[in-house]
Amino acid sequence: YTGTLVSDGSKFDSSRDRGTTFKFVLGQGRVIKGWEEGFASMKVGEKAILKIRYDYAYGESGSPPKIPPKADLFFDVELIDFQEKPKQRWEMTAEERIAQANKLKAAGTEEFQK
Repeated sequence: YTGTLVSDGSKFDSSRDRGTTFKFVLGQGRVIKGWEEGFASMKVGEKAILKIRYDYAYGESGSPPKIPPKADLFFDVELIDFQEKPKQRWEMTAEERIAQANKLKAAGTEEFQK
């Protein structure tokens, strides 16, 4: 991603400049609300420019020194990969629990035979 201010186009952060990807889990509140909503609708490989209003970004106070108060932001993003969170046991159907148990049993047997 590359983040810029809508007001003057100045760049405040870029994972591309660092040569790294940014990993996060949706729904845990670890990223700004605009990312939560923007990435939730994307498909793997999709690129987008998210225009995020200040109240979906860093709010009234901003994130000094690079992001001023009430700053609207642009993020040039790409969804490189996505992994669904595994279901918890209580969220699975009986068939899914049996399939998961068989998968774990096979993995355990394979490890035991090494």
